[in-house]
Formats: sequence, C-alpha cells, structure tokens
Amino acid sequence: MIALIANLSLLAQFEGNTTPTYLELINIYEELAEEHAEIELYSMGMSDYGLPIYVCILNGKQDSLKTFEFARQSTTILINNGIHPGEPDGINACLIWINDWIEGGKKQKGMPVIGIIPAYNVGGMMNRSSTSRANQNGPEEYGFRGNAQNLDLNRDFIKMDSKNMFTFSKIFHGLDPDVFIDTHVSNGADYQYTLTYIASVADRMAPSISKLTHDKLLPDLVKCVGENGFGMVPYVNLLKEVPEDGMSVFNDLPRYSMGYASLFNTISFTVETHMLKPFKERTQATLSFLDETFKWVKKYKKDIEAARTEAFLYDKQMTNFSYNYRLSDDRDSLLFKGYEHTYEKSDVSGLERLKYHRDQPFEKFIPYANRYDAKDTLDLPYGYIIGKQCVDVIERLKANGVVLKEITHDNRIDVEKMKVIDFTSVKKPYEGHFLHNNLELESTVDKVQLKKGDFFIPIDQRNKRFIVSTLEAGMPDSYFAWNFFDSYLQQKEYFSAYVFEDIAKDLLDENPQLKAELEKKKLEDVEFAKSQWDQLYFIYKKSAYYEPTHNILPVFRLYKKDVVHFF
Repeated sequence: MIALIANLSLLAQFEGNTTPTYLELINIYEELAEEHAEIELYSMGMSDYGLPIYVCILNGKQDSLKTFEFARQSTTILINNGIHPGEPDGINACLIWINDWIEGGKKQKGMPVIGIIPAYNVGGMMNRSSTSRANQNGPEEYGFRGNAQNLDLNRDFIKMDSKNMFTFSKIFHGLDPDVFIDTHVSNGADYQYTLTYIASVADRMAPSISKLTHDKLLPDLVKCVGENGFGMVPYVNLLKEVPEDGMSVFNDLPRYSMGYASLFNTISFTVETHMLKPFKERTQATLSFLDETFKWVKKYKKDIEAARTEAFLYDKQMTNFSYNYRLSDDRDSLLFKGYEHTYEKSDVSGLERLKYHRDQPFEKFIPYANRYDAKDTLDLPYGYIIGKQCVDVIERLKANGVVLKEITHDNRIDVEKMKVIDFTSVKKPYEGHFLHNNLELESTVDKVQLKKGDFFIPIDQRNKRFIVSTLEAGMPDSYFAWNFFDSYLQQKEYFSAYVFEDIAKDLLDENPQLKAELEKKKLEDVEFAKSQWDQLYFIYKKSAYYEPTHNILPVFRLYKKDVVHFF
C-alpha cells in the first residue's frame, strides 16, 4: 500500500481496474513529496489546458536548482506518462514502484536519479470516458488521446504546436536524461505477449549508444522481464495484416518522443503493452520493465556515461549526416508467440473478416525486418544562418538549447542557398499541418544580404543532430516539412499578359538562346504550345523581372570558417 496518503480511497485507483484522474494523481504526488524528503515535485510550466505539468524527482538534492544540476551531472532516467491518457499503465506502474521504493527497501545507495512526468497530456487526462478506446481491456475510465487542442502530443516533439511541448523541453533539457522511457498501450494484432517495446533504429544512432542499447541493455531486459513472467518482444509493427507475414522495426522519427530524445544521444524506449490484456496485468508488465531498467542503469552507470560521452564525441567529428531512412529489403527472423488466424464471413458486412483464435497459440519464427538504409547523405556545413523574421523557428531552437549567435551588423556574404524545386504534401491535415515530403532541392552559392539581428548557428555544438534534423529542409521532420516556411513558397509578383507580351518579344529578340529554348519546349509539350500564359511565364521566369527570392528558404548554409566577421 502507498504510505501516508490521506485519502485511502485512492488506493484502488492504481491497484485494480481504475486509474486516477489528473487532480487525484497530482494530489497523490503532492502528498508523497510532502511526506518524503527524497521525493520532490516541481510545477514546470503550463499545458494547453491551463493546468501545470509536473515532474517528480527521486534521489535528487531537495532543491530545484541543485536537483536539476545534480541530475545533469548524474546518471538520470526520465519516464513520461500519460502522453496518451487512454493508455494509463505507466501512470499506475510508477505509483506502485514509488510505494515499493518507499516501503520495500529500494532506496539503495547508488540508485540513478529518476524523473517521472506523472501525466503529460493534461487536457486528455481531464477528458475522461469509458468508451473512447473500443479495442482496450480496461481500466474502467481513462483519458483521451488528443490534448486540449486535439493534438496527438506524440507527433509534436519537433513542431511544438503545444504549450505542453515547451514545458517538456524545459524538463528534458533541465535533466538531460541518459535514459528515456515513454509508456503506452498498443493497438493492432492479437498475440500472446503482454509487453512489447520500441527501441531507436540502430542504424541511425551513434555507434556507442547503438551497441550498448542493442547488444547489452535489450538482451538483459528481455531476459530479466521474462523471468518476472512477462515475455517481451519488439513492438508488433506489421509488414502486412498479421504477424506471420512479418514485422519491422518502427521508424522512430523525431516527431515522436523517443525519436526526439534520441537526437540528444539519450537511450530511448517506448513501452507498449497489449490492449487486449487486462489492465492490472498490463500495469504489472510496465512495472516490471521500469524496475528492471532502473536496476540495469544502476549496475551499468559507468558504461552509460561512457557511451554518451563517446556518442557526443562521434557527433562532433561527424562531417556528413545520413537521412531519409528506408526499411531494408533484408529480412531476419524472430521467434514469435502468436495465435492462429482465419478469414471468415462477417456477420455485420457479409464480407471477409480477420479472426484470431486464442485457443490455438503458436510459437514459430516469422520474418523480421530490423535494418534501415539511408537514402540520402548530406555534407555538413560549418553552420547555418537564419533570418531574424523566423521567430517561430528561433523560439523552438532556443527552447531546445541550441546556441544562436546574433549578427551585429548588416553584411553581404557568400552562402549556400536552398531553393525548393518541387515537393508533395499530404491531402488532408495531419496534426494541424499539411506535411511536406518528396522534396527536390537545388543548392547554389550566392551572395545574400544579412541583417543586423539575424542569427548564425554553428554546427559544432552538443545539439548537432537536432539542428540538422530541423533546419535541413530535406529531413523528414524538418521545419520546412512542418510548414514553417510555406510563405516563401508563394510567388508575390506576377504580370498582366497584355502588358508583358511586348516585353517578352523584346526579351526573345535580345536573347536568341532563350528563343530557341522556348521553341524547343513548344515542340516537346503540346499543352504548353497551346497556352499563351505558360509561354509568357516561361519567359518571365528566365527574366530579371522574376522575383529572385521565390522558393528560396530563409535558412542558409555557411561552409567557410573565415566568414565570421559579421559578429
């Protein structure tokens, strides 16, 4: 039982098939912090709902400034609960673990600093029901996936549309966790396991972190959690419709919590319990994962610290950056415990439906795609320049600890410009944006007029991966992809055809090569040959009248180290 909680009726909230409301949860943490000096609770900032987001620190220094400084200098774990409040297993599991920590003698010397965000999605926590997750077996009531803005906060870690994420970045960078765990409940196929996990894509990680995570930590966790009675496999990310057809490693892009954390060389996991297992069993499985991770981190502190130090050194020496990872065609195999399935006639639609048979369990090897290959590679610049008008981007860079150097006077220098040639966008809004992809860029070296107050961002800093992942337009979660630079994609000046006709004739008379290009285009493109506007626009785009800034992004690459005299 949780010690010293005044309202004993709350005990059932995390020991049975119920989970606390947001206000009940924070009340529990406040009472724990009041009664135990080793437990600290800090209000870290607001959520979109208008209520604060808290972080609970165990094994800190009992003082906010000293605690966060101590955490950064120590081996630290951060657990994020309730990002999807309909998936509250981690909320309950952390309360049970704290109780055992208080009463069961787990306050051992040498334990890591543990940070727990009791509930990240406050708005979703306040929006409780018993029906929003039709596929899930308990608890009786739970929160909602969307936050107060109806955002899925586990897609918001780069774009930062929510106040929640600005608060999270304060927590994350304040603690600089060595290990990060985000707790979830899965949707998808049916299978025997209660617990699955997502680890960062090995091919994208710094070698030292990748090796420690995949060669040491994960095998140990699988073994120890299994000995606790919970078999554990990678997240069941299906290649087709059923597990027998194969699974793949989940691509943890930085829009997701663990992909974001991985940009800072933090060992990161998402824990996914199985929706169809009872809530109490799911909670115990999550508790087992957390407990075994805490014990492993305590045992291998020096290895973790060494791996992260080596990873940041690796990043510092990194001269090119691979991106746009695609699942490899190579296939391994994975021993998997599932259920046989059939396709039967639906009583609802009369069409074929999938049905799993729990009375027919199997254990067999299935195809497993566990490698990713980088499609593109970028030679890293010396740094970037961004216009001071890009206030939303600058605000997000600063929130993530990026060092920006303000340019002190106007200057004109050579930079590499990024010009957008072509791209596609999703057809419907995705998390409040029309996400761009399939980008075609053209890079040219040219002079650009810098303004006093623009910013230079040196690439040689600790947040190197974050900088490149957000400022390089071709990255899958770049600020360009998330629509921060859309205004630069719209042409502002045009022409009236009847006026430009005479100008176009003079341009063709003065430039025989342009005239030849026009005639060639007309021969090759029947529709072009029929369109007066298309032909005039063809000439216009190749003239001095066409605006030179159209499709030029306000982020420039700087490659020359000696061009720093604008400070």
